[in-house]
Amino acid sequence: MFVLFEEAGKFMAGRVLSEAESSAQVELDSGKRVKVKGVNILLKFEKPSPAELMLSAQNQAQGIELEMAYEFAPEEEFGFADLARDYFSAHASLAEQAGMLFKLFEAPHYFRRAGKGRFKKAPADIIAQALAAIEKKRLVAEQIDQWADALGHGTCPEPIKEQLYKILFKPDKNAPEYKAVVEASRATHTAPLELLQKAGALASPYQFHWKRFLLENFPKGTGFPALTAPAIADELPIATVQAFSIDDSQTTEIDDALSLQGLGSGTVIAGIHIAAPGLVVQPGSAIDMLGRARLSTVYMPGYKVTMLPDDVVQTYTLQAGRDCPAMSLYVTLDEATLEIRGSETKIERVPIAHNLRHDQLDAVVTEPWLLDPTFNHENEPSPLPQLREQLSFLYRLAKDLKGKREVVRGKPETFNRPDYNFRLAENQGQEPEGSETVQISVRQRGAPLDLIVAEAMILANSTWGSWMAELGVPGIYRSQASLAPGVKVRMGTKALPHAGIGVKSYAWSTSPLRRYTDLVNQWQIMACAKHGKTAALVAPFKPKDAELFGIISAFDTAYSAYNGYQGAMERFWTLRYLQQNAITEVLATLFKENMVRADDVPLVLPVMGAQGLPRNAKVRVKLGEIDLITLDIHGTVVERLDTPAAPADGAADEAEETDEDEVAGPIAIAVDVSESPQSGSNSPTAEP
Repeated sequence: MFVLFEEAGKFMAGRVLSEAESSAQVELDSGKRVKVKGVNILLKFEKPSPAELMLSAQNQAQGIELEMAYEFAPEEEFGFADLARDYFSAHASLAEQAGMLFKLFEAPHYFRRAGKGRFKKAPADIIAQALAAIEKKRLVAEQIDQWADALGHGTCPEPIKEQLYKILFKPDKNAPEYKAVVEASRATHTAPLELLQKAGALASPYQFHWKRFLLENFPKGTGFPALTAPAIADELPIATVQAFSIDDSQTTEIDDALSLQGLGSGTVIAGIHIAAPGLVVQPGSAIDMLGRARLSTVYMPGYKVTMLPDDVVQTYTLQAGRDCPAMSLYVTLDEATLEIRGSETKIERVPIAHNLRHDQLDAVVTEPWLLDPTFNHENEPSPLPQLREQLSFLYRLAKDLKGKREVVRGKPETFNRPDYNFRLAENQGQEPEGSETVQISVRQRGAPLDLIVAEAMILANSTWGSWMAELGVPGIYRSQASLAPGVKVRMGTKALPHAGIGVKSYAWSTSPLRRYTDLVNQWQIMACAKHGKTAALVAPFKPKDAELFGIISAFDTAYSAYNGYQGAMERFWTLRYLQQNAITEVLATLFKENMVRADDVPLVLPVMGAQGLPRNAKVRVKLGEIDLITLDIHGTVVERLDTPAAPADGAADEAEETDEDEVAGPIAIAVDVSESPQSGSNSPTAEP
């Protein structure tokens, strides 16, 4: 005897070997033996063979019209054999009965399964909805096929263009646009990114990087809600100084300024003045929520996304010609020895006399000009003549502070690699289009103005960090246990030494308009300034505050992403610079196996032909093809330019944090459509 039975939603037939009251041992045509529950046995028969019955039943099922079967079916629950007799004839064969079973089972939108081979008609409105859904699914599948075919033939349908960045980086794997890309990728054996490039979907390499960054970090856009910056109405004393800031011309968030008092008296008071939004921007306020959401200003060549709205920034920025609310650190020094005798923090209004600009003055404010009173430039721009004495003293102080830090570090800081300035000629601070002419200029790190500002900010951050720790007020600190390879800078709430800088504690506090950690620390320092030894009781954040740890974690993540994007965009514009100036060869220095650093542009790239060359070898490199999407470029060493010499000790390539700004390497450009047979993954090489 044979039986037809259901097992896990599948129909099978086989020969009965033995049968008990509630089950049977059945042998399938494959020879496999299974135990079948009695309730799952739907038909028993002597002939034909199981294989013949299954084949005949499938053929019968294909000929059954569902609409007609629905009309024949009774309103109450029924069995498949009963409907087969109503549909075919009163003497419906086994094949016809099994065929009806198969047809009913595969049409749940018409007939609901009631178990044990029994069914019930679905309501007419449910059937209509189901049929509409089936038709919609068919049309979507047809659309996917059409889109995939178009992609395969080098054309990108408009709906896929509209979803392009979401498809590549945050795909909805059920979306038809995504499925079309996956299908085309499989059919053409082409990675999704390459496929979309060939289809013309990526019209602008710059927009590819920008849209990806926005999708990952600003999915709702970079705009701000309408907000009014509260004015600082506190009756603050006016400082008896004339302060000046030193920034780039493109800087709008002027956080810090400097002043000097007492030159020539033997005792000098150096003032470090920091913009004070923390006076009115309180934790939990609308402006605070904006800052906490963004955590930092995002910088890139020719453009930036600010942490706070421009109206808010301009309310608190240290603009020349205004008496600006500020948190000031006054450091008392011996004019001759530069010994620090004490420090004091005040909250006050500071007259800002000048906003000096690096890019306009670096060529004038040189070491000879600062150290030799008889050295003069022709047509020295105002206000340099009246500031010369102050700048000279600040430069002498900066060198002294740097030297003392280097003693703590155990070795000197090395700035033999330049910083680069990027200017987009037609940009004027607007969002770039990617076609602008890029200009790259060199600014040697450690130039006098740069050193003056860096050392002043380090002094303020380390002094305030130590002060918070002494008063038991938690802050956000940066620390580095040692200069050993692999020991990274970490953020935490404890005042720990920073080996890379050479200070006993370091708390970012000098950029509250562009870094959220600095605004948090400003609240804490202001509590110290107002309440002294009782500050820990009233400071916004208390020791072991979980919210403070949450801010650190979020900032670390965001700051790393922002620095990564900045690095990637600097690489993008460097490659555009090479293209625009038809540069096909560069002079470079080998810094590790098969990797070189260009001497005159900020570019690191892998090369062929460097086997056997020592580290720091000078070479001429022929550049290969540039890919502005992957930011990829390779080169070939065509000539060694220096004479063979012993390898250097490598100190010049050491990466160290020496001031308040760290620059991370570029982000990896990766495309991963997981169901594609070929997922693209390309990473631009970052400097160490």
